[in-house]
Amino acid sequence: MAKQVTAQIKVQVPGGQATPAPPVGTALGPHGVNIGQFVQQFNDRTKDLAGTTVPVVITVYNDRSFDFITKSPPAAVLLKQAAQIAKGSGNPLAEKVGSVTQQQLEDIAKTKFEDLNARDIEHAARIIAGTARSMGLEVSDGG
Repeated sequence: MAKQVTAQIKVQVPGGQATPAPPVGTALGPHGVNIGQFVQQFNDRTKDLAGTTVPVVITVYNDRSFDFITKSPPAAVLLKQAAQIAKGSGNPLAEKVGSVTQQQLEDIAKTKFEDLNARDIEHAARIIAGTARSMGLEVSDGG
């Protein structure tokens, strides 16, 4: 008999640093999943992304087993790392907090390409550029 999916849970956890505390514990606890087992597997799979926020989709089955898919980090997190800023602008039209180059946008687009709805890298870079502008980052042509 096939396993039935009982829930799909989406959480964002720092790579390699998951703990049974919230948000992981509060998301998985009600579904009866072995939280320690998830934390160990997640940390093993994301140890190279230490400290970077990683979205994860956890599929829980009726026998309390689970599997999970890690997605690429959010564009805003990658842009903050590229521009070396702590947070985006509160007023992106008037207040610019940093800048990113076209090359950095393309690198981020390549990282996120699987999770973006884009036909090619150039189109994906334009999506990332829009996110950058909404965060108060200037996009420069220099490489």
